[in-house]
Amino acid sequence: MSGPRSYYAWCLLLLFFIILGLKYYIQQLDEGLIATHMRDEVSWGLYISNFTYLVGVAAAAVLLVIPAYIYHFKPIKEIVVIGELWAASSIIMALLFVFVDLGRPDRFWHLIPVVGWLAFPQSLLAWDVLVLNGYLLLNIIVPVYILVKLYYGREPNPRFVIPLVLISIPWAVGIHTVTAFLYNGLAARPFWNASILAPRFLASAFCSGPAMVILMFQVIRKISSFKIEDSALFKIAELIAYAMFLNLFLLAAEAFKEYYSGTIHLASLRYLLQGLDGHNTLVPWIWTAISFNLAAFFIFLLPRTRRWLPTLNLGCLLTIVGVWIEKGPGFVVPGFIPGPLGEMYEYMPNHVELFVSLGIWALGLLIFTLFMKVAIPIEEGNFVHTRYQKDKRFSP
Repeated sequence: MSGPRSYYAWCLLLLFFIILGLKYYIQQLDEGLIATHMRDEVSWGLYISNFTYLVGVAAAAVLLVIPAYIYHFKPIKEIVVIGELWAASSIIMALLFVFVDLGRPDRFWHLIPVVGWLAFPQSLLAWDVLVLNGYLLLNIIVPVYILVKLYYGREPNPRFVIPLVLISIPWAVGIHTVTAFLYNGLAARPFWNASILAPRFLASAFCSGPAMVILMFQVIRKISSFKIEDSALFKIAELIAYAMFLNLFLLAAEAFKEYYSGTIHLASLRYLLQGLDGHNTLVPWIWTAISFNLAAFFIFLLPRTRRWLPTLNLGCLLTIVGVWIEKGPGFVVPGFIPGPLGEMYEYMPNHVELFVSLGIWALGLLIFTLFMKVAIPIEEGNFVHTRYQKDKRFSP
């Protein structure tokens, strides 16, 4: 299979950033995590922020799966395989962000079932390892099975596909719920110790993930002959509007609880929204995120703006950036500030963290690009087994 020059240029660009990220990861591996700006006071930074965000992006595939397989909404059913492959790519990136955050990656084998000891079921980390890897397998098995069947000119067997799809729906909710519980269970960090954390995670996930998918689908139909109907994009945008409302509502509810009670636990939220004792690094970031999310909500809420592609794309970009700030550094870092002894360490990632993160994103995009290189021709019927190429009875 070949492709235009732009395809190879895109792959080379991604390879460049992958190699650059690997170079800086080797430096981090040599020097230790002291090469980053993470310290004892703030031990989770850009890597865990991206991990949290990408788990939500992967979970959002359920917004395509439900209308496609449960309600048989044809415009989305035709593109759901692409959404599932993007979810698999996102999980791979999420797992890599955890890996690069390990101070001793050589001990990673301890988390491998059978080989190591997972401390299951008492460890929440063990639950996270299992649900993330299980969801990765589901989002590889289902689309690969469908594509192989189409490649050989056969219809996928619903008795095999539907049970796996039905399992993947609660599993998608589960991966982000368990991730939320990792934070929620830390009683010494009151900023994370909130009962509405899991619903907040899910609401924000159902905003950013579908927003990425909408932009991705438009790129795919522009550079290929793969047909993606506008009605599918508009339906996804409508679902984002509902999810964004819940995300903003839950954020406001949490802020009300903290400010109205006025306890000592307010310190982390005050640092995030107002600044604390002259420390206000994250204040402009979080208000930018809230502004972006509010603007995106109104764009998706109004049928006229969500059905016009320029404003739809603007809303998607605002959502992707806004949710990343709110759910990434705007959520992870304030949980450490102030520290148990009142320390105020204002964390900002350095160039090592930025380039390593960029390398992981590039690797995820390259994996997804290679998935699409095979999946789209099969879906279009242009890449089938030689036995069926001249078979007029075959209809992809």
